[in-house]
Amino acid sequence: MPVAPHAWSPATDELAGKTILVTGAAEGIGRAASLAFASRGAEVLLLSRNEARLEDLYDEIVDLGAPQPALLPMDLSRATHDDFVTLAGSLSEALPKLDGLLHNASLLGDRKPIAQTRAATWHEVMQVNVNAGFMLTQTLLPLLDEAASASVVFTSSGVGRTGRAYWGSYAVSKFATEGLMQVLADELGATSSIRVNTLNPGAVNTAMRRTAFPGEPPTTNPHPEDIIAQWVYLMSDASLDLNGQALSAQ
Repeated sequence: MPVAPHAWSPATDELAGKTILVTGAAEGIGRAASLAFASRGAEVLLLSRNEARLEDLYDEIVDLGAPQPALLPMDLSRATHDDFVTLAGSLSEALPKLDGLLHNASLLGDRKPIAQTRAATWHEVMQVNVNAGFMLTQTLLPLLDEAASASVVFTSSGVGRTGRAYWGSYAVSKFATEGLMQVLADELGATSSIRVNTLNPGAVNTAMRRTAFPGEPPTTNPHPEDIIAQWVYLMSDASLDLNGQALSAQ
């Protein structure tokens, strides 16, 4: 079932006054979400390891006449806890609050049987898909707490809800993501105004999907822009009552 009510559509200023950080912002769903958030009034903090694509996205958002975004170049596969502490400290000095955090960055890893999966690849996938999400969220909680109604969204997957052969570290990382969301949502639900949910995009025409399914005609799947209203909904005050939910965009 889609996240947003069937008749819901965001106003042009739906996210005005909000500041939202997006990881994996340079391409795919992260890029589409960043543009959608910015075009509806949000100040977007763009985090990615691809600085050239971040700069292109920055220019595109500025050309829209949207609030000026900020660039946060960071390689999550190498980032340490100290790096996240430093980032959070810099953001706290520059911002009064953080209204949204979209964990979109993910690695696919090996699509092989567990018996043939490389340990180094396994650890890298867990670092980007799980550990970085934990560390970034943990260090940004004080800034999220300053917002009247902050939203944290973790990107999930169908294989993180029902295990599937040969999806190895990626599937396991998404199961861990679901668990992290549930624990965090349960902890914060009664003690703060921060809500935490996961969103499974489903089959979308992205580079990761094309890599995972090379024999699948890309045109059979929607582009990120076609379903991005679901992400806007979760970052808007229209979704204030959603917490601890495993949601699907399609």
